[in-house]
Amino acid sequence: MQQKIDTVKTLVEALPFIKKFNKEIVVIKYGGSAQTSPQLKEKFAEAIVMLYLVGIKPVIVHGGGKRINDLLEALKIDTHFIDGQRVTSPDVMRIVEMVLSGEINKEIASMLNAHGAKAIGISGKDAHFIKAMPKEHAKWGLTGTITSVNASVVHNLIKEGFIPVIAPIASDDALGHPGYNINADLAASFIAKSIGAAKIIFLTDTAGVLDGDKKLLSTLNGAQIEALKASGVIHGGMLPKVDACLEAIEGGVQKAHIIDGRIEHSILLELFTQEGVGTQITQ
Repeated sequence: MQQKIDTVKTLVEALPFIKKFNKEIVVIKYGGSAQTSPQLKEKFAEAIVMLYLVGIKPVIVHGGGKRINDLLEALKIDTHFIDGQRVTSPDVMRIVEMVLSGEINKEIASMLNAHGAKAIGISGKDAHFIKAMPKEHAKWGLTGTITSVNASVVHNLIKEGFIPVIAPIASDDALGHPGYNINADLAASFIAKSIGAAKIIFLTDTAGVLDGDKKLLSTLNGAQIEALKASGVIHGGMLPKVDACLEAIEGGVQKAHIIDGRIEHSILLELFTQEGVGTQITQ
């Protein structure tokens, strides 16, 4: 009986948050272990379907770095990173698009559909809804910087009851151009601010943003983040994540969250409990 009572208490605790975010758009950047572990994939799908069923409008932007690395290694194609972002040669770009758009994107959409949602997978090349320009071409190759997002494409999908699942490949108006590889964190933030999302959540393989003693920082603002970057506490792959959070917040998103995707139902714990489980970034 006590277990049943505890279950009801949990539901009651979640109710104010469900009311608050009903009909709001929440962008979720899906990556890390949550994208590779079969068990965590199932839990992720269950969480997204729950958001969908209680009236929240999830939009998924995914990465796929590990699978891209594995295939590049198998094909003996060199790849490297600068400040957590991949340098994209033409050969690397072919593999990036193959893995992101052709494999992972459709896998996520299919998984959500199998759990009772109505998901559709797209990339920024579809309807050219994400456009980009080269990020210092000589240094970065076909790694791009987003210049615009056609929000109506995403809004129309949401209006029709779909969960958009977005691969971070951007288009170029030049005929025959292979497109641009966009860092998934930065793509998620640009999409979030462009479509008027209330929140953006980044799933990672850490508890959140950690201080110099490896302790979780539960709340941060822009000034604190810049200080942590300057001191070297925030570095490597966390850099594009915090930069993406700041871009989203400055673009009108109410809050950004960096949470541990290795924890089952971490999305629901962050959204529907008072304490949350990761780092929230505010104005």
